[in-house]
Amino acid sequence: MSQFQAYEGTYQGERAVWLKAYSYEAAMLPDTGGNLIAFRDPANGHRFLREPEEGGMEQFKQTPGVYGIPVLFPPNRYEDGKFPWDGDVLELPVNEEAAGNHLHGFLHTVPWEVEEFGTTGYESFVTVKISVNEQHDVYRYFPFEFTVRLRYSLGKDGLFQKLFVKNDGKRYMPRLLAFHTAIKAPFAKGSKAEDYVLKLTIGERWEMTERMLPTGRFQELSSFERKLKAGGAYPFSESMDNHYTAVPQQGRNRMELTDRRLGMTLVYDVGCSYKQWMVWNNGATPGFFCPEPQVNLVNAPNTGLPPEEIGLFGLEQGEIWEETARIYVK
Repeated sequence: MSQFQAYEGTYQGERAVWLKAYSYEAAMLPDTGGNLIAFRDPANGHRFLREPEEGGMEQFKQTPGVYGIPVLFPPNRYEDGKFPWDGDVLELPVNEEAAGNHLHGFLHTVPWEVEEFGTTGYESFVTVKISVNEQHDVYRYFPFEFTVRLRYSLGKDGLFQKLFVKNDGKRYMPRLLAFHTAIKAPFAKGSKAEDYVLKLTIGERWEMTERMLPTGRFQELSSFERKLKAGGAYPFSESMDNHYTAVPQQGRNRMELTDRRLGMTLVYDVGCSYKQWMVWNNGATPGFFCPEPQVNLVNAPNTGLPPEEIGLFGLEQGEIWEETARIYVK
């Protein structure tokens, strides 16, 4: 049997495309937001992403943002659902009613199209896409014509992600995106959360209002956060629901999660187009946390801050933006 496989099957009863390469396997759920729901090394007992528990798919569908690798477009919160853009104000649905915000966009809950899957001499891969036009449900809230394409491949060097966004319409469109990646901690069978140390390429922490919207000011980092930025710290030392600027180290923007018992490190290496990190650890509850690479600051078009500083970017007609990320073990 080939060490590379790509095939359509099921994941807890849901349609899935499975990838296998070397000791790794991964599963993609095209019908639920193009979510890469599983990345594992079963031979060594490692599960790197938070997955739904067996029989927990209904809960996953109610909260798809905290499992696997969900796509947020546009990401995070927008005050009162208002999204000023290019002389207009888009009205996004207020789906975080207690705070009065729109939260997380549209693409992590809608079906994506499987474009292709297969193998090469060095990897297995799957490509999914979503194309929005006037007939698409998303268009009534986000009236732009565009294509988002995701390619995941699995090989000797772990899981590779390639993102493609193209403006298919005539209107200048926002290019704001994030991944609400849910990293399992502990990820190794036999390890405990206390065995883990987290390091992140964070910069400054944004001050947030009670509605979790940025004030435009920064706050002093705690000793815990300074350790995260430098040598690393236990990821559940204190509750995190924090937003940071991203400051690459050694030319790379990344998270490193080290299992000290095994002496191995899980690396989540994302592109430098992601100008922000959002980090959430579920109230400091061991089990998983979300290091979320974001192109833009929360509520970016409402802040009045310099666009280049907060990742408030757009695409002209026909323009394409691409970025990559990789999750691997060292």
